[in-house]
Formats: sequence, C-alpha cells, structure tokens
Amino acid sequence: MKKFFMCLLMPLALQPAMAQERTTMATLYKEFKPSVIYLTNGRKLSQSLTNVFLKNSSLVYLNGTYTMEANMDNIKSVEFDDRSFTVIDKQLATLVDTIGENRIYRVDYLDLEAYNAQLKNNIQISNLSLGEQISTATVDLNTEDDYKFPLVHKYYMSYGGEVFHVHEREIWRRLPKDKDVRRMFKTIVGQSDFSWTDDASVVRLLKAITLKK
Repeated sequence: MKKFFMCLLMPLALQPAMAQERTTMATLYKEFKPSVIYLTNGRKLSQSLTNVFLKNSSLVYLNGTYTMEANMDNIKSVEFDDRSFTVIDKQLATLVDTIGENRIYRVDYLDLEAYNAQLKNNIQISNLSLGEQISTATVDLNTEDDYKFPLVHKYYMSYGGEVFHVHEREIWRRLPKDKDVRRMFKTIVGQSDFSWTDDASVVRLLKAITLKK
C-alpha cells in the first residue's frame, strides 16, 4: 500500500517542472481562413480556406468537404492576416526576431509521442485474483488537462548565410574562431535560466553571438 501511494505522489511532485503549453486543437486556427501562398517558382496564390496543421506544421486547405495537405516542397512562404510563415524543412516557421542580418524562426507542433506516452503511463492496470478466476481492473489517473495536446517549439537560426536547426552542436561548429564569441556562447547557454525551447533565451543567444561577431 505504501509503495502504491508513493507512485501516485511522484507524478504530482514533478508536475510544476513539466508544465507546458497545451491545446485542444490540431490546427493553429479554430476556423479555416484566407491566406496568400508564395510558391518556389515565383507564383502567388490566394486561398480562401486554409489553416496550419500542428501535427507537422504544414499548410492545409479545404477542398469541398475534404481537408487537404499542401505539397510543402512547392511553397516558399504563407501570409495570413495576423502572421507570416517561411517554409523551413517543409514546415511553416514564424519569424521570432531579427538581429542584424541574422534571424530566429520558430516551428510550433504537437508532441504526439509525449501525449500518447503520458496517457498510457497514467493508466494503471492491476490483476485482482478471486479464487481460480482473475479479473482485470483499470484505473485512469489522467486529468482533463492531460487530454490536451502538448504544444512544443522547435527553432531555426539564420546565421552567417546558413539556416539550420537550433542545437548546441550545430551553432558551435558555425561560430567564428574568435575566442570572445565562443566564450560568450558558453556563458549564455550555461546560465540557469537558459532554455533551448524558449523564445527569449534563443534570441538572447543570437544577439550575443551576432553583436560579438
């Protein structure tokens, strides 16, 4: 009984540190809306009913009663009335900030793997033995909030004429050999409040390595 009680307490104790954005929708907008689509061949298209599919941050549109996923290989950028997107690695990325000639882009998507794992982990199955018969009982410990999709961010950096996924190793190998720049990089990423999944942190890092470049 004591062991079971401790298992219940552990997820609750970890909750504050694991808090993150959640959504009940699989698309960015509640309703499909107009957008202007710029293609890689230079053409411009206007679509009246489009949206951003958060499963993989792709563009979707309505074709009659069917929801269709656009071919992201052919799209360069998309403009809605409230925000613009640039296509990076076949994903719709929004501009976070510009520092000099360098930029930070963010891709928002649903972490379905974490979502499914959490739901599965919060369901306990136990066998109750009654003589020669065994019955199975299932206890669902998920809350209403657990059934919302975790929304996570992935960042891309345009730095020195290259666009790449924001990752410590990827940035490090593209930094100039200047010792001050590299020291600044280590200082920023080593700070206790720095996070690779936070707008302000990633922008702070870009600002440091850009101004010191």
